[in-house]
Amino acid sequence: MVELLESLMSQGYPSSLNNKSTTTVTPMNEITNPALASTATAGNLTNLIAERAWFEPERIIMSRPLGDGWHSVSAKEAELQIRETAKGLIAAGVQIGDRVAIMSRTRYEWTILDFAIWFAGAVVVPVYDTSSAEQIDWILNDSSSVGIIVETPANRELVNTVLPAHTKHIWTITDDVLSILKEAGSHVSDDEIDRRRNSLVPDTLATLIYTSGTTGKPKGVALTHSNFLAECGNVVQGAADLFLKPGGSTLLFLPVAHVFGRMVEIGAISAGLHLAHCSDPVGRLPIDLASFKPTFVLAVPRIFEKIYNGSEARAEAAGKGKIFRKAAEVAIAYSENLDKKSVSPLLSIKHKIFDRLVYSKIRAGMGGKVEAAISGGAPLGARLGHFYRGAGITVLEGYGLTETTAGATLNLTGAHRVGSVGRPVPGTSIKIADDGEVLIRGPIVMRGYWQNEAANDEAFTGDRWFQSGDLGRLDDEGFLYIVGRKKEIIVTAGGKNVAPAVLEDRLRSHPLVSQCLVVGDNQPYIAALVTIDQDALKTWVAKNSKEGASMTDLAHDPDLISVIQTAVDDANKAVSKAESIRKFIILPTDFTIAGGHLTAKLSMKRAVISKEFAREIEQLFTK
Repeated sequence: MVELLESLMSQGYPSSLNNKSTTTVTPMNEITNPALASTATAGNLTNLIAERAWFEPERIIMSRPLGDGWHSVSAKEAELQIRETAKGLIAAGVQIGDRVAIMSRTRYEWTILDFAIWFAGAVVVPVYDTSSAEQIDWILNDSSSVGIIVETPANRELVNTVLPAHTKHIWTITDDVLSILKEAGSHVSDDEIDRRRNSLVPDTLATLIYTSGTTGKPKGVALTHSNFLAECGNVVQGAADLFLKPGGSTLLFLPVAHVFGRMVEIGAISAGLHLAHCSDPVGRLPIDLASFKPTFVLAVPRIFEKIYNGSEARAEAAGKGKIFRKAAEVAIAYSENLDKKSVSPLLSIKHKIFDRLVYSKIRAGMGGKVEAAISGGAPLGARLGHFYRGAGITVLEGYGLTETTAGATLNLTGAHRVGSVGRPVPGTSIKIADDGEVLIRGPIVMRGYWQNEAANDEAFTGDRWFQSGDLGRLDDEGFLYIVGRKKEIIVTAGGKNVAPAVLEDRLRSHPLVSQCLVVGDNQPYIAALVTIDQDALKTWVAKNSKEGASMTDLAHDPDLISVIQTAVDDANKAVSKAESIRKFIILPTDFTIAGGHLTAKLSMKRAVISKEFAREIEQLFTK
C-alpha cells in the first residue's frame, strides 16, 4: 500500500469488480464493490511494523532528513525505535486505552510516535500545529489526554496556557524527544510492550481525530484499528500499481493530523512503500522532491494548482507564456481524446513536441519519477485533471471524510473518469439518497463521534448509512460525482474543513458588524463579506467626523476598514491560521428579510447571498 494482485489488476480494478454479476448497480442508485480484504478478526496496526520487521528486517521503509539528503531506515531499525519510544511512554505512566496527543507538522518523528503510542496500548489524538489555544483546550479536555507531544518550544508555550490538570506530561520533539523517551524507558521490558500491543483487537479505538463542528466545538471522530486495516487492505491492494510497485516511494507532505495524511503514512507502512516526510511544503517541497524522487505523491488540489500556476508564471517571465498556454491546451485535448480512444496523428505529434519543451520540465519539478498522484480533500476540477494526465502525471481523484478513514471512493489508473471521484473502494457501499446526499456504508466508516450521541444520531440513518452531507450522483458504471455540499462546512482548495459559524458568530459580536458571510469553498483561503450595523454606525460616524459620507464611501474608508480588521483579528483567535479570514470586503448594503437574504428566523440564505454578491466574492480571491 504479489503476483496474484497483478493478474487481478490488469484493468485497474480487480477482475471481480469488472464483472457485472459481482459489482451491483441497483435501480436505487446504489453501488457496492466486493471487498478485497476480509474484515480483520484479530490483530491491530502494530502488526504492520512488527511483521515487516520480522519477515523483511532489512527492507528500507522510511528515510529521515539528513542535511540536504536522506538517511535510510530499515524495518528492523524502525521497529526498534518505536519500541524504545513506547517504553518511555509506559515509564511515564501511560496506560492501555489512555489518550496521548501529538501536535506537530509532518515529520519522521510523527510516524515513530504514532506507532509508539499504539505499541504502548494507547490512543493517538492528532492536533494541528496551527491550532489556536481554544482548540487545543477543547481537544485535550474532551479527549482527556494524559499527555501531549508538541514539535517546538513555541508550541509548548502555547499549550501550557491551557494545559489541563489531567494532561500530566508535555514532551517536545525538537528537544530530541525520541532519545529522552528511550532513556526514560530503558528499564521497561519487551514482554510488557508485547503484552500491551497484543491486548489491542481490531475493534479497539486507535485514534480520535477532531473535525470542525458547526457549533464551534470540534467533534472527535473515533476510528478503530479495524477501520484503518480495512482501508489499507482494500485501498493498498486496490491501487496495487501505485502502492505495491517495485521500488515504489512517496514523499508525505500533507499534515499527518489530517486523516488523508494519516492514511498515506499507514498505507505506506502497510505496503512496505519507501516513505519520507517533508515538514515544510512551502520552503522545502521542491528540494525534497528533487532529492527523494518519489514514484507517486498524494496531495490536495491546491498543491497541483500551485505547480501549474508556478509553471505558467515562470514561462510568462521567460517570455514563453504563449507556448505554455498552447502546451496546456494540447495536454488537455490529448487527455480528453484518450477517453474517446481517438488521438489523431497531428495531436500526437504536438503532444510529443510539448512533452520535450514543457511537460518533461513539470515532471522534473516533481522529482522526475512521479507517474501518478492521488488528489483528495477538495475537488480538483476536470481541466487540471486532464492537463496533468496529458503531461504524463495521472492525478487520480478520490473522495472521503475523516468519518470514512479517508478514501471512500477512488479513481484507479485502469478505471479512471476525469472529473469524477472514482468508484467505491472495495468493501464499501455508496448510495444516493432521495435528496441527493451521498450515503456511505462499510468497514471504513467510523465507530461514531467521541462521547457525542446527539451527533451520532444525526450522522447515521436508522439502517447505519453514514450521511456525508455532500450531494452527488452515480453514473451508469458506478463512478461518483460530487455536485454540491449539503452542509455549510467550507472546504478550501487545500482540503481544510472550516466551520463558518465559528468565525461568523465571533465577528457579529462586534458592535459595528451586522452580518457576515464567510466564503472560501474550493478557494486557497477564507474570506468574508461584512455588513455594517446602521445604528452603531451613526455613533461611529459622529465620533470620527465622517458626516456626509455615503455608505458606499464608508465601505472603502480606511478608518472603518481598520476597525473591522480588528474585529476579524479577534474572530481569527478562535481558529487555526488555515481557517482564519485573510480578506474581507464591506458591503454598502445590509442583509435583510425584505431583500431575500435572511429567513424569518434571521438565518442567512447562503445561496441567495452568494449569487447576488458573486462579483464581490470573486474580487476577494482575485490577486
